[in-house]
Amino acid sequence: QVQLVESGGGLVQPGGSLRLACAASGNIFSINVMGWYRQAPGKQRDLVASIISGGGSPTYADSVKGRFTISRNNAENTVYLQMNSLKPEDTAVYYCYAAGRCRYSIGVGSCSSSGQGTQVTVSS
Repeated sequence: QVQLVESGGGLVQPGGSLRLACAASGNIFSINVMGWYRQAPGKQRDLVASIISGGGSPTYADSVKGRFTISRNNAENTVYLQMNSLKPEDTAVYYCYAAGRCRYSIGVGSCSSSGQGTQVTVSS
């Protein structure tokens, strides 16, 4: 099982910055992908950014390219989302997610989880 704890949300003015963090814990064998989704009121949950453990370019939603940067610390199973030049339309609950392999009593198997979410509000 994987438990995810998010932090870093809050209220910021348009043009401002926030940094979200998400730490994974539990019976983790390896985490292959970590990332962030967001859900605004009345809208579906959309992928914001994701990053894999083996390298390669992160994936970003078109709406955040050039403004948001995702990074991760593999040793600490932590993922970060640096959000710059924030806009009112970035207002949403941001959810961390992770997928990989976990240790079970019968061996190693796949596991995934999402966090509880952290509110980001961009308003003047």
